[in-house]
Amino acid sequence: MSSSLFINRQALHLRPDPTRVVVRPFRPATEPRDLNPTDRTRANHIVDRALALDSRTLDLLMADVLENFAGRHRDLVATFEARADDMDVVLHDHPVFTRDQKRLVGAYFMHEYAFESSALFNPSIVAHPDQSGVPAGGRRFVLSLRAVGEGHISSLTFRSCVIDAAGTVVVEPASRLASLPAVTHRSVVAGGEVVEVVFDPSTDLSERVIFPLTPTQSNGIEDARFVAFDEDGRTVYRATYTAYNGTGIRSEMIETSDFLRFRLSPMTGAATRNKGMGLFPRRLDGRYAMIGRQDNENLHLILSDDLHHWAGGRVILKPMFPWEFVQIGTCGSPIELDEGWLLFTHGVGPVRRYAIGAVLLDKTDLTKVLGRSREPLVRPAPEEREGYVPNVVYTCGAIRHADSIILPYAVSDTFSTVATMPIDDLLAVLRGLD
Repeated sequence: MSSSLFINRQALHLRPDPTRVVVRPFRPATEPRDLNPTDRTRANHIVDRALALDSRTLDLLMADVLENFAGRHRDLVATFEARADDMDVVLHDHPVFTRDQKRLVGAYFMHEYAFESSALFNPSIVAHPDQSGVPAGGRRFVLSLRAVGEGHISSLTFRSCVIDAAGTVVVEPASRLASLPAVTHRSVVAGGEVVEVVFDPSTDLSERVIFPLTPTQSNGIEDARFVAFDEDGRTVYRATYTAYNGTGIRSEMIETSDFLRFRLSPMTGAATRNKGMGLFPRRLDGRYAMIGRQDNENLHLILSDDLHHWAGGRVILKPMFPWEFVQIGTCGSPIELDEGWLLFTHGVGPVRRYAIGAVLLDKTDLTKVLGRSREPLVRPAPEEREGYVPNVVYTCGAIRHADSIILPYAVSDTFSTVATMPIDDLLAVLRGLD
């Protein structure tokens, strides 16, 4: 059966929006606590100029700043004050500030960043913790998306969507505001830094943006693969993601139970030195399990007693068909079906065209392949070829709903859409390999 006969591409496009901005620290050179004498002098010069303003000029300037920016951000004045508090290394050289001077100085060391001005792509999907008000036969989901802005810096953002009983997916409108979380904890552990953050509970899900927080993530939090993990009867939403520092990559993990509080932590072990790790949604025989690509070509099954340490592994899937000869990779976490573990994969073929396929793994022997798509299930349609990176379709996770699979996917590293497919038809295609 041709995939075009049973895959329903929804009339839905999530495109990047350059009007959505966050306000971030502006650093003349580096973080103030790390300033060398020359950098500190420059920062002090900015402060000196601001403090030299007379009160009337200061009031007019601050009024102009708020008129231009206050409506674009939540609690902007408090953000300015918090930024000034972070500038202690610079500000301790100056006399006591008035509140208005403090706010103005904070404003001079902030800037707006259009976090999704270039791309909104590589989605994953999990059931929303809040299912209130959903129509009968429907379900609400959380989409995680990779947002890219100036300088190709990637951050993590979210959308809420609902599927109705007829199988139509609707993405709820995004908030006009966007907010960064407060950092509540930092600690150094083996392999790097753990950071815990929390968003204001009054923020809409679509308002929440997680921007790089540690040196290993400085140029991007990329391609989060969320899964609803059953942790001894309690649901924890976990995702592996690619941390990128501008020169190197590695896999790290983010965890949340409510999409308000998040914990980002490093992972260690040889298996985490690549990208694209997909975590199984529960322990298997008491152990955590991942599918990952360690060698830039094949997929490995990796087992661990420690959620944050991954090493070893066994090759279970190699490129087999022409559309995946260059390499294969995971498209998110495996989905548990009665018939086996459904794993979506991506393959790279001639002219580096990306396509999405799937395999069915045995329920108990994860190294046994029960079925595999000979041809791609989803490949770039003619109208989907153009974008930031042409000829690419890519996803970081699908989910089961009733008798169907919901597959959000990105197009040409630019925007995202959604497809749905009946499970029975999909399994028939995969088993056609036998």
